[in-house]
Amino acid sequence: MEKNRRSGREKPGERDAGMEGMETLCQTDCCQECGRKEECGGCAKTGGHPFGGTCVAAEWIKRGGFGKFSQRKRELIEEINALGIENLRIEDLHLLNGSYVNLEYPLPGGQRVRFLEDRNVYWGNQIEIPGSDRCFGVVADEGWILVCQYGCQGADPEVILYRKRAPRGNGGV
Repeated sequence: MEKNRRSGREKPGERDAGMEGMETLCQTDCCQECGRKEECGGCAKTGGHPFGGTCVAAEWIKRGGFGKFSQRKRELIEEINALGIENLRIEDLHLLNGSYVNLEYPLPGGQRVRFLEDRNVYWGNQIEIPGSDRCFGVVADEGWILVCQYGCQGADPEVILYRKRAPRGNGGV
């Protein structure tokens, strides 16, 4: 089977060894790292809807191919780095299941709210804040960017920024 030169993994649409028949569309290792594989089914098998939700990477690939997917990911990293939040700089984004990153945030009136869908897969990353025991969490999809700050194991989360992204031409690609 033909392998991707950069990752050494099989090309999209091919069976990935050791992943119990899981197929990926985007050449990421999300299936190998996921603790919920049995619930997912693999994005190729589910048409880009693992867990019954939407995977941002699968949607980008279906609409624009792998080249457009890579370009959009780079653009999103640049967009996040341009937010101007002190000590927030990312080099990469990872695919993260919503149930893993969907923290419950306190609002000023005492209510608590979640902003994400547990069944969707988002781009995200965690960045340690220098001189602090807290981290930034960044989560994004085609429509929104969420930047938060939290302690160990997601304790005491605080929304730093929740912003609608500018619409993109060509169906969001």
